[in-house]
Amino acid sequence: MVVINATHPEEFILLGFANHPWLELPVFIILLVTYPLAMMGNIAIILVSVLEPRLHSPMYFFLTNLSFLDMCYTTSIVPQMLFNLGSSRKTISYVGCALQLYLFSTMGATECLLLAIMSFDRYVAICRPLHYTLIMNQRVCILLVCIMWLCGIVYAISEATLTLQLPLCGINTLDHLLCEIPVLIKTSCGKKETNELALSVACIFILAVPLCLILASYISIGRAILRIKSSEGRTKAFGTCSSHLVVVSLFYGPGISMYLQPPSSISRDQPKFMALFYGVVTPTLNPFIYTLRNKDVKGALGNLARILCSRL
Repeated sequence: MVVINATHPEEFILLGFANHPWLELPVFIILLVTYPLAMMGNIAIILVSVLEPRLHSPMYFFLTNLSFLDMCYTTSIVPQMLFNLGSSRKTISYVGCALQLYLFSTMGATECLLLAIMSFDRYVAICRPLHYTLIMNQRVCILLVCIMWLCGIVYAISEATLTLQLPLCGINTLDHLLCEIPVLIKTSCGKKETNELALSVACIFILAVPLCLILASYISIGRAILRIKSSEGRTKAFGTCSSHLVVVSLFYGPGISMYLQPPSSISRDQPKFMALFYGVVTPTLNPFIYTLRNKDVKGALGNLARILCSRL
């Protein structure tokens, strides 16, 4: 542990996998492969959703926002991870740490809310099909996205600012791959009870409440699907929801295990693997999850590929 004579150090040393150095090369290679895949996959989703007229619907409007969020989410952490894993100097400046903290928290909170909005969209589409275009009109969709972003930004500003005010007593070593709120709270030497309570309360609204809304939506959707008489109709309805359920599970599972427990009780290696999962793995898998079972997206991607090939 390095100790310096400052309340807030000029830079942090990110220990990463210092206790498991053999993991550094495999993780570096995985990040080197998955980051371009995540960027290309999400850019492809955005392009086909914008360029293909058949995909100009609320569902794909929200999917475009999810892809944009995932690109920002993974970009806020992966380049720094790659630099540190591939270098002997594993540091991040205090300003860089604060910026990463704000960006990562904003994207994470906003994605939690977006997944809840997407489940509500599927609920209206399947359970209220006759009123779908009236309820989920363009104005409502834009309003929901604006509220989502506003809530994510407010959460990040409040929690990150509160966390950055904690005294570190000269400690400039973080046992993590990035700057994340629970780890900074755990590292601080001041009274943490207020911060832990504030984080728990905020995460109830950001994680627990949206998850309850998602579960309630899918309980209603499941009942509606069971009432569909044709097997083809049930299969189609289930196909539009299964991809979203997989994404919800991949994102919320690690997020809940990380944020809905006191930072002081978090184990040493848990934050590293959880951050890799919901910050890297999920954004990489999302485009593939949404395309594997979606004929419209696969068809639009094929058309886009043919257009690009014809112009080369």
